[in-house]
Parts: sequence; structure tokens; C-alpha cells
Amino acid sequence: MARRKNPSVPKNDMPLGKAMKRDWQLYVMLAFPIILVIVFSYAAYPGLRMVFMDYKPMKGYSGSEWVGLETFKKIFSDKDFIRALRNSIVFNLLDLALGFPLPIILALILNELRYAKFKKVTQTILYLPHFLSWAIIGSVAYTMFRPTSGLINIILMDWGVIESGIPFLTEKWHWAVTYLLIGVWQTMGWGTIMYLAAITGISGDLYEAAMIDGAGRWKRMLHITLPGIRPTIVTLLIMNLGRVMGSNLERLTAFQNSMVRDFQYQFAVYIYEKGLSSSKYSMATAVNLFQSLVGVALVLIADRVAKKLGEDGLL
Repeated sequence: MARRKNPSVPKNDMPLGKAMKRDWQLYVMLAFPIILVIVFSYAAYPGLRMVFMDYKPMKGYSGSEWVGLETFKKIFSDKDFIRALRNSIVFNLLDLALGFPLPIILALILNELRYAKFKKVTQTILYLPHFLSWAIIGSVAYTMFRPTSGLINIILMDWGVIESGIPFLTEKWHWAVTYLLIGVWQTMGWGTIMYLAAITGISGDLYEAAMIDGAGRWKRMLHITLPGIRPTIVTLLIMNLGRVMGSNLERLTAFQNSMVRDFQYQFAVYIYEKGLSSSKYSMATAVNLFQSLVGVALVLIADRVAKKLGEDGLL
């Protein structure tokens, strides 16, 4: 009896050599990013052994002293490390809580717009901040939010809403709110594009059938659009959970102020000041390794939970 072929397995009869000969331009273009990933990601892995050494650049790996886990003991007993850990977790979770749902909401709203030109202009306006550097965003923010001469405070005082300027970036609690909201504004447009791309994959027949059955706009969004982009939502949520331990030095230094240091002191600042500025490269590498391991653990846990809830997960 002849064996039946599995129709789900794609058939590829073309040999690799012939395929490369036919599409050699594509393989050449693909080689460059692959080389960059290998050089800057995987080639750096042997350097991780410095976390077990009192690494001195002048002595190199062969001349530096092995200290075992002493570097980890130092950072875990450091009060500044605990403060950086607390601030990084709190601000990243707040970033996630505020910034993750907003692109979904914006994508749902934009998808319902029927005027194509207005929709395109709105999309462009929303995702342009993603391409601005934090140095530019920080300088504009300080110009707009100065307590006495900032544009926002001047307008609010002229309208009689406030009597004195609000210290948006010079008092730690106001700074925290401003820092988070500016971060949400900077990232929401890029996330919206991903969800809009996922929405385009939903079959139009589902919407037509729902309209024939009398479903309104809100019901179509709740019962067709949201379930249709749920795999994308789960995937992006898992990826964002892996960044809970991270922090952005460029973003933090853009809003740097000695009066808000209690909240501004996060892992990126800790690594720069305690590790790189003080030439303690072993300490900087150890903290980075700690961040990466915790991030990987969170991704794996979130992926397992997603699969138990019936989703495909990330891995």
C-alpha cells in the first residue's frame, strides 16, 4: 500500500544550490544583517566570563583575577542596586499598564475611520514620535514644562486654572507622571501600526455576515476585531514582559534632574555610574546579565501561561 503524503508539509523540490543561484541577490542582502547579529549579539557571549573575574582591561582575561560569585554578592548587597531594581520594576510595570492598551484602542478607532486621507494623516502623526531621539524629546519637554516660563504653565496661568507653575519635571511625583505620559506618547504610534497590520488579516466576510445579522460597530469590534488580533496582543504582551527589568539610559538622561534622582535612578543609570564610569566592567556585566536572565524567565513563564490559556504563545 502506497503511503499517503502529508498535504500540510510544503513541497520543496528545488536544491539549495539552484535556489541560491536563482536568488543570489536576496541571499547577499540577507547576509549583512545576519553578520551584524552574529558579531554584536553572539560574538560577545565569551566576554560574559568577566562577571566571575575582577576584570582589568590592561590585564585582559588571562591576567585578571577569578573571584567567583563575589561580583554578584557585591551588587545584591548594594543599596543603590536595590533602589535601581525597585524603580526599574515599578516604572516598567506602569509603562506597560499605561502604554500597552492604548495602541490597541487607537488601532480599533483608526480601523473604523472611513475617510482614507484623514486616516493616513492621523497614522503618520501618531508614529512620527517613534523616530525622534530622546534628546530632542527631552529638550522640547523642558521648554514646554518649565515651572515659570514653560508654555503649558503660562497657558494654564493665563486661563486662571492655576496660580503658580506646576513642577512637571522638577518634583519627583510630577516628574514620574510626566515621564510616563511622554513615554506612552512616544511609543503608542508604532504599536498601533502592528495592530492595524493584524486587523488587515481578518476576513471581510466576517464583518459582512455580522452586519447582515444586525451587529453594530461596537459589537463588530468586540466580537470580530478584538478576537482576530488576540494572538498579536498575546505575542506583544509576552515580549513586553521580557523588558520589565530593562531601562533606557537615553530616555532617563533626557529628563535628568538632581531633584528627581530618587525616581530617575534606574538600572541604566546604575550600570553607567557604578560600572562604566567607575571602570567596574565586571559589575556592569553582572547587572546586565541579571537583567537578561530575569527577562528570559519572565518571557518563558508568560509563554507557558498563554499556552495553558489556549493561545499559541511566542515559542
